Amino acid sequence: MQSLLPKMISRQMAELYKDMEDAYDQVAVQLDFTCNGCQDNCCDSYFLHHTYTEWAYLWEGLNALSEEKREYFSEKAQRYILESEKMLAAEKRPDIMCPLNEDGLCGLYSHRMMICRLHGIPAMMTRPDGKQLTFPGCFRCQEITEKMEDIPRMERTALFQRLVQLETGWLGSRRKVLPKVKKTIADMIVQGPPLFSASVV
Repeated sequence: MQSLLPKMISRQMAELYKDMEDAYDQVAVQLDFTCNGCQDNCCDSYFLHHTYTEWAYLWEGLNALSEEKREYFSEKAQRYILESEKMLAAEKRPDIMCPLNEDGLCGLYSHRMMICRLHGIPAMMTRPDGKQLTFPGCFRCQEITEKMEDIPRMERTALFQRLVQLETGWLGSRRKVLPKVKKTIADMIVQGPPLFSASVV
């Protein structure tokens, strides 16, 4: 049986994604950073995603599309998987355009994944063990911050914690027995929405 997000979780996901955008924009404005005119496209970065909640939310967006459009993205996703498997087998990190990309833009923009929303600007976060991590941002942003002494950074910690809380709240005890998610967007499209066996409670 296909798993659908409860309305409350879906609404909270939309709110979380909006807060991610706002936090991103605050730092981008401080740096006068924009993706406009960039010769690169981060949509060809090889990202793996790790929550059932984002996977299901992605499918909420896909289900709102026409059947023809979903099939179009599914065919692109199947080609992505084949090409990435060949590159991984050759010990190369895949640099293939995301199957949701259309003419340089995301075809499912309002439901794009967390890492797609956070990539690009300098950021920081604190892991559960207390270790602080910093991220320099994309090459274009690093050019902007190269000579800056006090670099503004997006704080990711609370945003990540909220996503974990949503995942825990939705899955409940199933979270302990379900396989860990480690999938590309293409994997999530081709495999369909996350399925939970009736025996998994």
